[in-house]
Amino acid sequence: MWRGMIVLAGLLGAAGTAHADSHYFCSADDKEARFTLESGFESNGGHRLNHFRGALAVKDESQSAIFGKRVFESRHLTNHWSRDGELLLEVFDPGGDDTGGVTLDLVVVAGERGKAAANFSGTYSLTIEGGSKPYAVEGKVSCGTK
Repeated sequence: MWRGMIVLAGLLGAAGTAHADSHYFCSADDKEARFTLESGFESNGGHRLNHFRGALAVKDESQSAIFGKRVFESRHLTNHWSRDGELLLEVFDPGGDDTGGVTLDLVVVAGERGKAAANFSGTYSLTIEGGSKPYAVEGKVSCGTK
């Protein structure tokens, strides 16, 4: 009897975990940039943002003086979408005194609608504007959920 109740409690606990909040992570490391992003969204209606953080290093020498290493917080996540296996994250850094008004926009599009998976891939685009010359690159990104 006690074993049955313990098993039932374990199953109910696991069922609660299945409806837990969603946590995503994405990373890329290529000749253009290295970054990691981690975000968490509530599982209930609206999928409100719980947390967001990230770090980016731009490898191009002409851009690394300004955006050589950047840390992101929730205020930098300007757009997000997660639905049925598809993930979109847009990170915008408006710059400031330390960048001389130069801005950075990083967009990650990963997964495939209708094909939810624990690990999935996609693309990123990185745009830096406001300097002497616009900078735009694209690359592959790996993402997952935990």
